[in-house]
Amino acid sequence: MAAGKEIRGKIKSVENTKKITKAMEMVAASKMRKAQERMRAARPYSEKIRNVAGNLSKANPEYVHPFMQTNESKTAGFIVVTTDKGLCGGMNTNVLRAVTNKIRDLQAQGVGTQAVAIGNKGFGYLGRIGAKVVSHVTQLGDTPHLERLIGPVKVLLDAYMKGEINAVYLSYTKFINTMKQESVVEQLLPLSAESLQEQAGNSHDWDYIYEPEAQAVIDDLLIRYVEALVFQAVAENMASEQSARMVAMKAATDNAGSVIGELKLVYNKTRQAAITKELSEIVAGAAAV
Repeated sequence: MAAGKEIRGKIKSVENTKKITKAMEMVAASKMRKAQERMRAARPYSEKIRNVAGNLSKANPEYVHPFMQTNESKTAGFIVVTTDKGLCGGMNTNVLRAVTNKIRDLQAQGVGTQAVAIGNKGFGYLGRIGAKVVSHVTQLGDTPHLERLIGPVKVLLDAYMKGEINAVYLSYTKFINTMKQESVVEQLLPLSAESLQEQAGNSHDWDYIYEPEAQAVIDDLLIRYVEALVFQAVAENMASEQSARMVAMKAATDNAGSVIGELKLVYNKTRQAAITKELSEIVAGAAAV
């Protein structure tokens, strides 16, 4: 019964794994609700600042902020938002594949790249493929904090204002619903007045009175606008992470149940075969006597 003992050991091992995946599924479900609440709480602010930025871009055409100007640099920047931990299905793989495809397209056009990594998985991947990582932040926890994101992101924003890079792309996993998350690579800079106006969704023009002056107000607002977009991307990514982990752990728990069922079937067959063999030997011995 050595084979039977070995199978019993495997069944016990898979049952222990099933308990772990079930616990992780329940923890992810609990965290997912909180992450979704944080994500939805941040949306009104990002939408409102987008509306104001769109209106200001039309209201003051004589001053053009550096974020709305293009330059001739042959380098593009990427802000890559991923998770710190794994066990969340193909979520990180999908967003990193989208980033890699975009980098290849730009390199085919003779454009170099540099990146800011938010999250451990993206940081590790960019290092493995030899991408130039100018700044990174990891171990963000379950709650995004803007003060921890501003520093790394500002490296690319400053480089854009100096004309060292010609565009900034933001890549993250957008939360659609519990079962569906979508990888997104969108252009963050340069901002165009037309795209801001379209996002704002207003067909009429606005006029503003500035204090102290238009330049100071627009400079501050557009930096806040970019920061709001990055913060929203991180919040969406965290909600997507918990949803993807819950689904992945549920699938792992179900698979463990199937494996346990199959192993028990094999164990019963092995045990039955051993009993049949033993009976045959007894009958054969009795017949010999």
